[in-house]
Amino acid sequence: MNIQEAESVLGKLSMCYQSDDLAGGKAALSEMKILMLGFTGAKEELSLACTALELGVLLSIKDEDFDSFARNVAQLKAYYAASPTGVANINVHILGLNLMYLLVENNLSEFHSELELLTSDQASTPYISFPITLERQLMVGSYDEVLNAKSHVPDPSYSFFMDNLLQTVRDSIADCVEVSYKTMQMDMAANMMKFDSVEELRDYIDTCRDDWIVNKNGDNGEELCFQPPDAGAKASDIPSKKLIAQTLSYATELERIV
Repeated sequence: MNIQEAESVLGKLSMCYQSDDLAGGKAALSEMKILMLGFTGAKEELSLACTALELGVLLSIKDEDFDSFARNVAQLKAYYAASPTGVANINVHILGLNLMYLLVENNLSEFHSELELLTSDQASTPYISFPITLERQLMVGSYDEVLNAKSHVPDPSYSFFMDNLLQTVRDSIADCVEVSYKTMQMDMAANMMKFDSVEELRDYIDTCRDDWIVNKNGDNGEELCFQPPDAGAKASDIPSKKLIAQTLSYATELERIV
């Protein structure tokens, strides 16, 4: 395999990434992966492969492609494992992005499995400590702190996952709200779920919570109904006379037996 050819393709991939040429970058990455099939495991080849896949991970974030991100990370981890330096060769920036991805996917078991592979020095870097802090805040329900963390990301590439994590946070808040309240004013619900407007909440309801009911509430605007009464649950629907008759019948039969 020609190392110079691989270096040339890697240079093309890097230029495309830097210039936000997504189509060119994906084409260069595909070309590089074909060349990687001929790698024999030499140290220089492993280094080129890791660099290419790291760029592929970052490129998939720019392309907002979760599937491509997951594939590139999986391939990259295999090359990290084959590296003579092992875990010490892991790019903590890439690993931190993978932890953010696992948080968005709510895959906490794999999240903690990944943490167990890290050294204390790696875990203390901003790239890793940031998602660790987010996970802790999510676990205790400190959603305001999670949302405010968007302005403190260790790298702009984390912003993509923070935008998606916001959806995860809103879903968690929605799950809590719908079991804690029977009804709530639309403007209050929008504020609680961190929407900028009631219209954004309405779009969320249409997309993700079609079982929520929006009712007019007179002069007080619109009201959300989370727990509508079940059909036939009214007191007038209970067959009280029939139940009384059955109870008396049972009592009479019991008296006869005794």
